[in-house]
Amino acid sequence: MTGQGTYLSTNPETSVARLLAPNPGLFTGPGTNTYVIVSGDECVVIDPGPIHDAHRATIRDFIQGLQPRAVLVTHTHSDHAPLANPIAAEFGIPSYGYAAGPGFDPDRRLREGDRLIFGRAVLKVLYTPGHTDDHLCFQLDDTLFTGDHIMGGSTVVVDDMTSYLRSLHRVREARPARLLPGHGHEIADPGAVISRYVDHRIAREAQILESVRFGATTVGEVVESVYSELDARLYPAAAVSVVAHLKKLNHEGRLVFDQDSPTVTTNPSMAWNLEVGCSTGAG
Repeated sequence: MTGQGTYLSTNPETSVARLLAPNPGLFTGPGTNTYVIVSGDECVVIDPGPIHDAHRATIRDFIQGLQPRAVLVTHTHSDHAPLANPIAAEFGIPSYGYAAGPGFDPDRRLREGDRLIFGRAVLKVLYTPGHTDDHLCFQLDDTLFTGDHIMGGSTVVVDDMTSYLRSLHRVREARPARLLPGHGHEIADPGAVISRYVDHRIAREAQILESVRFGATTVGEVVESVYSELDARLYPAAAVSVVAHLKKLNHEGRLVFDQDSPTVTTNPSMAWNLEVGCSTGAG
């Protein structure tokens, strides 16, 4: 290994390095975290990130002298996956993921419970849909690589709220001692963070119900009501999570949401007993 990275200790036989992709922004924070797990003289790369020549060179320099075994992606968003196939082709190794997506087509598809063995390390696969329907987390001993399922310093945008909450509980059941997210810094208190994420969703749900009760009839109106203090450039991202909440609430019969219109109305058969919480972020 000749490249520079931030080293994150695991155990005497396995080490993890974080290589920060140079793609900072509103949705990526300081950039995408690429992780290299090294066990003996073998390694795997997680979330190599977007197509970027300098970052590709950083990864190449870092793993020089090692035997790379695989490139893994947590999900197919453009800030995580597109460099995976080029890196895999360059080193003659397979790329792994749940499914194909924009700029990425895995050589091998992973499912819940799969295991990847390299050196003396065993990487377990957790299927964690919600942020996207193709999202995976990877567990190494008591460390969990969370992609965008849980991020450092922020909530996340959610496509499917029911699945997302179920996946949060799935991660809690795995009992990791720390989380290494796709964006932001290491998370050393997973239980507390997961509880805050669940509480945040409950609070958002109450805010959305309250906004509909007091006259919001479209997704845009709900976003403007619930996310009034958010940078307007993040409204499209907030709308994704709002739609996920509305679909869940419609399924539960707590309001009526016509996604084809899309309009939102109260369900007069439901009693309203809300405790409205407050939070920040586009999630």
